[in-house]
Amino acid sequence: MRRTRILTTVLALAAGLLAGSPPVIAAAKADKAQKSVSIAADTYTWKNARIDGGGFVPGIVFNRKERNLAYARTDIGGAYRWVEASKTWTPLLDSVGWDNWGHTGVVSLASDTVDPNKVYVAAGTYTNSWDPGNGAVLRSSDRGASWQKANLPFKLGGNMPGRGMGERLAVDPNRNSVLYLGAPSGKGLWRSTDSGVTWSQVTNFPNVGNYVADPSDTSGYSSDNQGIVWVTFDETTGTSGNATKTLYVGVADKDNAVYRSTDAGATWSRVAGQPTGYLAHKGVLDATNGYLYLSYSDKGGPYDGGKGQLWRYATATGTWTNISPVAEADTYYGFSGLTVDRQDPGTVMATAYSAWWPDTQIFRSTDSGATWTRAWDYTSYPNRSNRFTMDVSSSPWLTWGANPSPPEQTPKLGWMTEALEIDPFNSSRMMYGTGATIYGTENLGNWDSGGQFAIKPMVQGLEETAVNDLASPPSGAPLLSALGDVGGFRHTDLTKVPSMMFTQPNFTTTTSLDFAESSPNTVVRVGNLDSGPHIAFSTDNGANWFAGTDPSGVSGGGTVAAASDGSRFVWSPAGTGVRYATGFGNSWSASSGIPADAIVESDRVDPKTFYGFKSGKFYVSTDGGATFTASNATGLPSGDSVRFKALPGVKGDVWLAGGATDGAYGLWHSTDSGATWTRLSGVEQADTIGFGKAATGASYQTLYTSAKIGGVRGIFRSTDKGATWTRINDDAHQWGWTGGAITGDPRVYGRVYVATNGRGVIYGDSSDTGGGGGGTDPDPEPEPTGACAVTYKVTNEWSGGFQADVQLSNTGTSAWTTWSLGWTFPNGQSVSQVWNAAYTQSGSAVTAKNIGWNGNVAAGSSVGFGFTGSWSGTNGKPTAFKLGDQSCTVT
Repeated sequence: MRRTRILTTVLALAAGLLAGSPPVIAAAKADKAQKSVSIAADTYTWKNARIDGGGFVPGIVFNRKERNLAYARTDIGGAYRWVEASKTWTPLLDSVGWDNWGHTGVVSLASDTVDPNKVYVAAGTYTNSWDPGNGAVLRSSDRGASWQKANLPFKLGGNMPGRGMGERLAVDPNRNSVLYLGAPSGKGLWRSTDSGVTWSQVTNFPNVGNYVADPSDTSGYSSDNQGIVWVTFDETTGTSGNATKTLYVGVADKDNAVYRSTDAGATWSRVAGQPTGYLAHKGVLDATNGYLYLSYSDKGGPYDGGKGQLWRYATATGTWTNISPVAEADTYYGFSGLTVDRQDPGTVMATAYSAWWPDTQIFRSTDSGATWTRAWDYTSYPNRSNRFTMDVSSSPWLTWGANPSPPEQTPKLGWMTEALEIDPFNSSRMMYGTGATIYGTENLGNWDSGGQFAIKPMVQGLEETAVNDLASPPSGAPLLSALGDVGGFRHTDLTKVPSMMFTQPNFTTTTSLDFAESSPNTVVRVGNLDSGPHIAFSTDNGANWFAGTDPSGVSGGGTVAAASDGSRFVWSPAGTGVRYATGFGNSWSASSGIPADAIVESDRVDPKTFYGFKSGKFYVSTDGGATFTASNATGLPSGDSVRFKALPGVKGDVWLAGGATDGAYGLWHSTDSGATWTRLSGVEQADTIGFGKAATGASYQTLYTSAKIGGVRGIFRSTDKGATWTRINDDAHQWGWTGGAITGDPRVYGRVYVATNGRGVIYGDSSDTGGGGGGTDPDPEPEPTGACAVTYKVTNEWSGGFQADVQLSNTGTSAWTTWSLGWTFPNGQSVSQVWNAAYTQSGSAVTAKNIGWNGNVAAGSSVGFGFTGSWSGTNGKPTAFKLGDQSCTVT
């Protein structure tokens, strides 16, 4: 891992900016539909192509009332809940849709210790113009299975500087209807007294913060006031049902970092005698011994920090004690990660979060900070003695393919280690977040006994990469990906973590990749790197790579295209104009007739035909990229939020998606290499286009797009060249912004790979394995009859609540255009929320009906919906289901 300087990470912004430009598209109002269109529905199974991690985890939260209940928050990839039975994480915010994509950034999370079913998320990605929407507090009474939202009148910054501080959101441990939220941007401290339904500012709180990372930053990213950064309650100053009287608040102000209220928030005062010159990243209270521990840094993090201290405040006497494990003069890092062992409160741990080189450091004290030991020490420099072992065999890419010289080692103990938590019920278990994963141990006690404790990734199920490009070749690996921060991967098995990311060279971010259509062993990728080449080639389908040579002036990856036979390449890098080369890019020549920064692609049949797009103009080259000619076509999107691809197997067949709501925005098709274009009238907006295996009996490859069709935003499939469309995702599976890339699989009908901006590569498989058609526009028909089958599955269950999925299959011979499914709960269960269906309930009897777009179910196809509900005593499954008056087979 070489991202040891802030310049690289600011460019990447944890991949939040490099996966396309969601703010421009998501901000404006939607176009009106050009005509009415009917949308069919298909039931898909959605999974991640496993990478395991891949991004920054700034927060881990354990519930202090219920064993094994834990959550993780990510800066752009949503929130997750720990599943103890499988030692995995389950995503909780996949239902966040396109228009609210910013709510996939989580700046804080709070788990209710009074009622563990309740969990709260403070959501919002950027406080500057990059995110057009305000923040929100999401609340759940079923552990994140479903959510309700309270919109805030200001923005939140899950991917802003300072995001590792916290937690900014806190639930009163005695009166859990009371919550506090620390806001950025000078918006102050906020409070809810109705369990997060409504919020109001605590107007008498005296300090809104004043620290900014870089006042000169005109983008607003590094120049925003980091505000109120944590809230901590002293639970011993309250009784059950009554508001806790004493609470502490951390403020991003180096001279006035800690405030206290002793009257349940009625009045506030600066805590006397506190240290100055630092920011308090964390404030963790040991109520048993009466100590508030604070980790300080001279910077807000998560990348920066050159000096730091640890302090202990005695809540009864007001005494401050510097308990730093290292003299200030010897620090070259700040402190952030901070935790107390709730089983043995005298045990405290902290991290040197910004110690990039040679490694992060973790400190441990068993005497309330009087003395400390370290996770590793020097023996004779540069040799190290580690108190730990590391096994990354489950995520082998965490070595980064590196072979560093001591004192560096691979894999590293971590970097950006702002999250650190000891399990409050199990002193042997600790988890901590890094810039790429969650590490953990289950034998932490070995630290104190003189042995080594074992660290391994505890991250399966948490997928946090931002995806810039995808390719699914007709042979070889089914999936190649271009990713932010971790470069990209070659997946030979979607269910397994690849052994290594793309190396030789390791791009910090891969911006584009392509393969030769008729020679798919030839692959090219381009990306960003501090120094070194920005292009690499493979002749074995991406298994191994070698660097190309940059032409003069290249500063970033841009886009790249491979000729259909692999004989030549066209590259549009950042920093200079479009270039072309024969062979593997040892010598590049300037292309003429096409502007710099154009998006480039290749024809998938003719090896000398390449295409480009820039600012509303489409360009064509028929001489291998040497010269381009602008098409006379008009009416294409005027901006550069465009993605286009040429269809495999047909020369000159090109599809273009993109635009913005203040101009042309949709999906266009050309059959003459871009000379003329036809806009698909039924597609209101489209942002990606991809191709996959044709349906049975179809003469054209299957189309996939992230689009708005018929007034509905979603992932769509067409098997008839865009005449009709099937929405293949549902409201529970939206993943925020999906405008980066999409591709079908040329070998598996119905399989689609979807790029997300923080939830990794999602792939879906259709229940329609035979390859049915798209939507239709039928006349109204009566309630369907005929054979049917139902699968009812409880997917999650907790005390008093559960989540279930229902799949209804048409096993008859006639299509349905509407459906209505009824059942009776055997134990009086009650439905609380349903997705992908409308419902009514009378007593124990429930009826679920289609919601318009998913009423059309072909013979042999299925439709699915899900719901959450409550139960008491027993949660038995229904044994009988009826489609109208027809009994269904139950499987």
